[in-house]
Amino acid sequence: MKITQVIENVFKKYLPSPFTIAILLTLVTLLLALFFTKPEESSVVNYSLEVLQFWENGIWSNGLLVFAYQMMLILVLGHVLVLSKPVSNLILRVTKYCTNTANSAAIVSCTTMLVAFFNWGLGLIFGALLARKVAEHAQQHNIKLNYPIIGAAGYMGLMVWHGGISGSAPIKINESGHIKSIMQSVSSDEILAQIPDVIDYSQTIFSWWNLLIFLVVVITVSATFYFLGKKANPTAIHLPEYKMHTDEKATTQAEKLDSSKWLAIAFGVLILVAFGYRYWADIQQLKITPNLINFFMLGLGIILHGSFKKFTNAVGESISDVSGILIQFPLYFGIMGVMKSTGMVILISDFFVSIATATTLPIFTFFSAGLVNIFVPSGGGQWVVQGPIVVESALKLGVPLPKAIMALAYGDQITNMLQPFWALPLLGITKLKAKEILPYTLIAMVVGSVIYLLGLTLF
Repeated sequence: MKITQVIENVFKKYLPSPFTIAILLTLVTLLLALFFTKPEESSVVNYSLEVLQFWENGIWSNGLLVFAYQMMLILVLGHVLVLSKPVSNLILRVTKYCTNTANSAAIVSCTTMLVAFFNWGLGLIFGALLARKVAEHAQQHNIKLNYPIIGAAGYMGLMVWHGGISGSAPIKINESGHIKSIMQSVSSDEILAQIPDVIDYSQTIFSWWNLLIFLVVVITVSATFYFLGKKANPTAIHLPEYKMHTDEKATTQAEKLDSSKWLAIAFGVLILVAFGYRYWADIQQLKITPNLINFFMLGLGIILHGSFKKFTNAVGESISDVSGILIQFPLYFGIMGVMKSTGMVILISDFFVSIATATTLPIFTFFSAGLVNIFVPSGGGQWVVQGPIVVESALKLGVPLPKAIMALAYGDQITNMLQPFWALPLLGITKLKAKEILPYTLIAMVVGSVIYLLGLTLF
């Protein structure tokens, strides 16, 4: 474990906060634009002001701001569902089978990845609460566990999420006209003519090869945690019970409305009826969009909580998770504005095309996406920045767009095992430290990388 300790010390000493990273990336992008794209006829001052205008225009791009809000809702509503009593009871049922470190780690990692395939926000909080409840169960029944391994297992959903139903890139390319909209200002008419209106889930998430890769990852990573647990020494666990919020007794008419079970269920059912009417045809055609997912989780969340008061309390507890997205997404949109308007996307795309082939481009995309994710810890933000590059390069080299885009998704999710940004909710719930789970998430990252690279090479 010495190498993981070295990496942790390097991260702790040199890696700033995600917001500071976003600022530094913005400054680097501005400087690169001035250095590589300045027209000879323009002065440095005039072009600098022009680049700043590109940046400002990108920050307030209406379509991208809608996208940011969609991603925030996916995380918040996923967290809200986990905080509901039925899901909490399900977690307690699972903990009964956790009798030692080995089977606990396997159960936590497997169930977390399965949940995260449906929704990344749900998987993140579900895994954190499950790991915590397993530790509490062990503490109450005097079961010896290695708690850091259990905590790391609860983070495994972030290694599969982008290849799942709520993955940012697959969701957006499933929206009519989205790919052309992000490529409009960076691609030639010849390239634009090759871009499909949509790439639906049958070609990405629900393709046989993606489902097979996901299944292999779930089995292999769960087995890896089982064997890690077999060899691990138990650690001390000192945790107070993590209690869900409960309603106080309603006394006034207003409070009774807030706490009304039947009113909440009726409104939740109304949402689900509207959901079915609006989206049933899309579901049959596998056109899964952020609006579809969020509308369903909104109705289901209200029903499962059983009152508006419990639901809004859960929203209040969940809302802090989106603070990073709220403030950082506009900065990434500004970066994209500069890259698109100055032509940097085309320059980078041409570079990839010059060194890659149709066979190696998905591999280059995987590694580059993994590197970018360390500095841009948001799948949505990364798609905004890197998506146009991947699409342009794939079209020029004749690589199928679904494969190229899933290569980006795989690379983005795998280095979440190194990136502490999304681990913050888990660390807060489990009361573990990043350096305690990092050795095990690094092992999982290596195992997962091998599987994803083999999949991209073979399929």
